[in-house]
Amino acid sequence: MILLFTFVLATASAVAFGGMVRRTAPALGAVVPPRADRWHDQPTPTMGGVAIAAATALGFLIVLVRPDVLPWVDTWLPVPLAGGAMFVVGILDDRLQLSPLAKLVSSLIVGAFLVFALARSQPETVTSWQSIVGIVWFAGVCHALNLLDNMDGLAAGVAFIGAGFLTWLFFEPLGPALVVLLVSLCGALLGFLYWNRSRARLFMGDCGSLFIGALLAGAALVPIFGAREAFVDPALLVLLVLVVPLFDTGFVLVLRRLAGRPATRGGTDHVSHRLVSLGFSDRSAVRILYLLGLVGGATAWALQVAGVDSMLPLVALFGVLVTLLGIYLARVPAYNAQDFVALQKSSFAPLLKDLTFRWHAGQVMLDLVLISACYYFAYRLRFEGESLEIFLPYFTASLPVVVGVKLASLYVSGLYQRSWDTFGLRDLTAVLRGVGLGSILSVLVAAYFYRFEGFSRLVFILDFMLLTAAVVATRASFRTMNLVAATRNKRSRRVIVYGAGAFGQLLVREMRANPDWNMNPVAFIDDDPLKARRWIVGVPVRGGLGQLERTLTERDADEVILSSPTIDDETERQIRHICNIHGKSVRRFHMAIQ
Repeated sequence: MILLFTFVLATASAVAFGGMVRRTAPALGAVVPPRADRWHDQPTPTMGGVAIAAATALGFLIVLVRPDVLPWVDTWLPVPLAGGAMFVVGILDDRLQLSPLAKLVSSLIVGAFLVFALARSQPETVTSWQSIVGIVWFAGVCHALNLLDNMDGLAAGVAFIGAGFLTWLFFEPLGPALVVLLVSLCGALLGFLYWNRSRARLFMGDCGSLFIGALLAGAALVPIFGAREAFVDPALLVLLVLVVPLFDTGFVLVLRRLAGRPATRGGTDHVSHRLVSLGFSDRSAVRILYLLGLVGGATAWALQVAGVDSMLPLVALFGVLVTLLGIYLARVPAYNAQDFVALQKSSFAPLLKDLTFRWHAGQVMLDLVLISACYYFAYRLRFEGESLEIFLPYFTASLPVVVGVKLASLYVSGLYQRSWDTFGLRDLTAVLRGVGLGSILSVLVAAYFYRFEGFSRLVFILDFMLLTAAVVATRASFRTMNLVAATRNKRSRRVIVYGAGAFGQLLVREMRANPDWNMNPVAFIDDDPLKARRWIVGVPVRGGLGQLERTLTERDADEVILSSPTIDDETERQIRHICNIHGKSVRRFHMAIQ
């Protein structure tokens, strides 16, 4: 009941305080003008972090009326104090424009005092190297939230998800005071989103992002330092919960370095910006990152409930998904054709080029992870309890040779010579050939070296099915993401293709494969009644000429493309007449067959 009251109080307070800050900020000059490296086109009041901090503090004051938390003040007081210190640093930065170095040094200093205070309360569990890592962690999370504040509602929403999962997963280790603090922070963030959702009427500013980052980083250190085996289970859970800010920061810093740009130089090159460049709306990009945060938190919850041993394949799968997303978004231009200029000029460029394009090192390393995870997961599915403990040593002993023979089989199958962007049904044969050959060789290895003692045929069948699905999913991921980006691209013209024959299908494939066309096929119109109400190459056939007018309206199309050479003059005249009534253009594509 107290937590609910805290949450509601902080939410209402943030809405009220946000309105006050929004009205007073222009008089203080706290307004962010439109800039080339910012993602807004209107002057917007800032320093909304004042509202977040005030609402969080107001909700947190409830701990003063709870005598059960005051005796443990040494274990929780450093965290809100660190948040207050970073809030002051943020205020100074918002008003005086501190240098990036000054902010970094300040966060490290505050982090050092925080770690010192936390370590004093439990000196037996915190080693010297853990203290150093804790200081760097605190500064890193503070600046990760600061960098994540690059699109309306993004930092506040992601922090809300992160704080919620930290409270849920570490309810007992955090203690009542820090639980109240995080619940109050969740309420304040939810209330602030009233002003900060797209289109934002108030920005949080550095005082908000640094304050939020400090509370999340400080609260996360408490269960990590208090664990019997520090930086094992709790640390992994925290990394999963805060995957979005950490992924975005690492992604941006690496790519700025590869582009030869200073890491502290701002720009529209974050994960959210690249999603928008792919064609997603601002709100859709933010929701995608919300979803990533939710999936990371859910993975952490599954890991906590079932344990590392049971859920290791799930963590590996999540890591593969995040890696694939990073690789895909890294190909989206963001630096005016200078994205990898520093890499190309380095002395290692020829070697790296060979690794990437000739030896396909990235694909091989990905397959190594997939082979290991699928083989392990097959054992988890086949055996349980004591049986698993009995048979798991055979997995450990055979894993190296299984990885070796399966990588060799995938290589022999020709899978590494195929492009991910064009992966289709024809490439499926290579996957089946490679995975099947690898499974057969694995069975032969088990029979030769172990006489098949300690092995199960069902394990190899499950492994074949899992690895096939994993390889197909990863190979098809780029094509799928291209398709999703093309269909959601707000800058593309929505096109109805008249004629679902071979030429029409070829046109649709080219539209999706060539983003420079800026065309999004939304429907086919075809006079063949056998094709009506079917899906062809992923596009619905809406019917014949009689359905054109209705389809133009329902699909909000911009243009009709005549693809079939068999369309007669009378039909074309009717099509153009209908399109003229609705103000839509008509074009005929001519294809030459040689």
